[in-house]
Amino acid sequence: MATSRALGYLESRKNIAGSACGIVGLALTFTGVAGPYWPVVVAGLYGAGALIAPPERPAAPDFPDASARLDELRADFGTLRAYLADVELPPAASGRLTELTELLAALLDPGWVADVLVQDPEAVHTLSRAVRQDVPEAVDTFVRTRWWSRLTPGQEPPERHLERQLSLLHEEADRLASALRETEARRQETHTRYLEDRSK
Repeated sequence: MATSRALGYLESRKNIAGSACGIVGLALTFTGVAGPYWPVVVAGLYGAGALIAPPERPAAPDFPDASARLDELRADFGTLRAYLADVELPPAASGRLTELTELLAALLDPGWVADVLVQDPEAVHTLSRAVRQDVPEAVDTFVRTRWWSRLTPGQEPPERHLERQLSLLHEEADRLASALRETEARRQETHTRYLEDRSK
């Protein structure tokens, strides 16, 4: 630990600036300006250089970029699909879930859609929440509630809640897809205007 600190100081800005000023002190000594007090002059100039050197700046944290977050989200989506394949759902809910997962898969598909998606952190957050929280929670809650409903018949069927939840999630994903489509449409219109202005 002490050795690494010592090596760190040798490479620090303070030591480099102090050493440069110390070399100036040695030059003054060899030219006779420092006289018999040259050790004090060299040490003083080294200390002054070390004091005026800018402080060390800690390295900024290296957070994953949006593309890396999307790669992680795709892996989590694969895990989610494997989980959903093992869950038995009523036909209506199963159909809505299939529509939702197909839309999520299209949004997460690598390519130009992902290129548009990474430019919108809120959209990435919406997808992440759907994949990592909303869909698994909706399905898991249904599975647990369905077991209890067998013990207490006559209650509202849990599949109705599941179908409604999946419909709401599909609407949210559809709005996200529409927003991305509008972004590309605006980009196309902007490029058209640019070409029109350039041709004038």
